[in-house]
Amino acid sequence: MPARILSIRSQPPEGVPEPVAPGAGTDDGLWRMAEVDFGGVRQQVSLACLPEAAVGDRVLVHVGLALSLVNDDPA
Repeated sequence: MPARILSIRSQPPEGVPEPVAPGAGTDDGLWRMAEVDFGGVRQQVSLACLPEAAVGDRVLVHVGLALSLVNDDPA
């Protein structure tokens, strides 16, 4: 069952130190996390594999990682 992205944030998870290198911020795709809705069940998932994902998109999720965008076309 695909999940719909409700919100996206870009920050490291709790306990992960900030990057030390100059210019190495948390805006890279590695730390993009989304709150998704599986028909009433909400979960936090990583968007590291989907830099193009946006709020409102539907995604296929496996063990907390969004793997692909799902087309809304019912055909």
